[in-house]
Amino acid sequence: MEQKKISWKLLAFMAFSTVWGFGNVVNGFVWFNGIQVIFSWIFMFALYFVPYALMVGELGSAFKNAGGGVSSWIRETMGTKIAYYAGWTYWACHITYIASKPSGGLKALSWVIFRSAELYDRLPSIYIQLITFALLLIFCYVASRGLNPLKKMATLAGSSMFVMSLLYIVMMFAAPAINPKADYVSLDFSLKNLIPNFRLEYFTSLSILVFAVGGCEKISPYVNKVENPSKGFPKGMIALAIMVVVCAMLGTIAMGMMFDPTVINASEESFNSYAANGAYWAFQRLGQYYGIGDTLLVIYALCNMIGQFAVLIMSIDAPLRMLLDNEDTKQFIPKKLLKQNDVGAYTNGIIMVAVLSGSIILAQSFVPGAAAVLKQLTKLNSVCMPLRYLWVFAAYIALRKAGDKFHPEYRFVKNDAVALAFGAWCFLITAASCLLGMHSKDTFTMALNIITPLVLSILGIIMPLLAKNEKQANA
Repeated sequence: MEQKKISWKLLAFMAFSTVWGFGNVVNGFVWFNGIQVIFSWIFMFALYFVPYALMVGELGSAFKNAGGGVSSWIRETMGTKIAYYAGWTYWACHITYIASKPSGGLKALSWVIFRSAELYDRLPSIYIQLITFALLLIFCYVASRGLNPLKKMATLAGSSMFVMSLLYIVMMFAAPAINPKADYVSLDFSLKNLIPNFRLEYFTSLSILVFAVGGCEKISPYVNKVENPSKGFPKGMIALAIMVVVCAMLGTIAMGMMFDPTVINASEESFNSYAANGAYWAFQRLGQYYGIGDTLLVIYALCNMIGQFAVLIMSIDAPLRMLLDNEDTKQFIPKKLLKQNDVGAYTNGIIMVAVLSGSIILAQSFVPGAAAVLKQLTKLNSVCMPLRYLWVFAAYIALRKAGDKFHPEYRFVKNDAVALAFGAWCFLITAASCLLGMHSKDTFTMALNIITPLVLSILGIIMPLLAKNEKQANA
């Protein structure tokens, strides 16, 4: 029986809810000097996000029966050994992501309880990080029991966060009409106020935006489920890009009506505080405009807390299974890592996650202030997570170089030279953003940004060597 096809409009909405979030608006506003980020968003969407999304469509269409996503694309175009490295990168990127989730969940919980940032941010980092580390171990244990009890809750929290992101924009634009006497920031849309200052700090922060718009390869399984894929999928992706750019613009303007960038950038402490608490202050202030106190803040903080902890469990379990369940790449992994317990969880793999993510958490015990820790984790994620997007562009370049070997139903552009140029451009933008993102005025932050991906890469190279030695010893 033929499955019912989905419309390009539904595809766009599905992709939008997975790619975009309120945190992206806040990070862009805080890191790029308020409404000046509008220029950068337009650049990022037009020259990076749209071609990226359409390349994903072509890859998904070419390998519609390959269920492993990026790893499958690399296996088909570049071979099994390279596919292992792609799978390893995808898993390794989640190590920093996992390290940030307990901190994010604790921050959300502190807002639910205290309705304020001050007490949590004043606590010594060593106490916060020890609690964070304990939470990581608890969630690793939950994952090791093969339990995924929060999966539905994560979906619900994600959906509610998505709704609240849209609600924030609508309510903020309506606020001046409903409460005209409230304290708003007057916006200056003159050209000099919209063009960024292209200093070193600007280019070293671009990884924040690359991280924000990445991840649309998650929707590749739906390419061939769309009505008329060759026309429907690009329509869906263009609709997605328009929805995201509109939300980014309107969300930025809404935040600009609330917060003054000169206050955010007044000091390092102020910047750290806004980077860690900006989203909570936005909903707290919105509630005050409407005379409902902290209601919106508490709802947002609860959704965020549930989402952070639920995603933590799935991030420990799912990427590890994608790496270790793959029959094609198992040959490059030592047998000790493939050990499973009575419920099928990869126990030694989970221990490795706990050690690596735990090392990042404990290393941050010496960072002054909980807000600085969260800012540091945001930057670290923006350096590490986009590294997995490099494999998308590598697979696309390999696909177009293969000529008529593969037959995608949909092509991003017909001309191979143009297609290769787009693939190389997106690859270079991603690589440059990650490398520049490592830079920091703070020595410890810069060391963490360089050492973390380096250690994870070296581990990925060592694993096949250990597996080879193991086979030779058992021969």
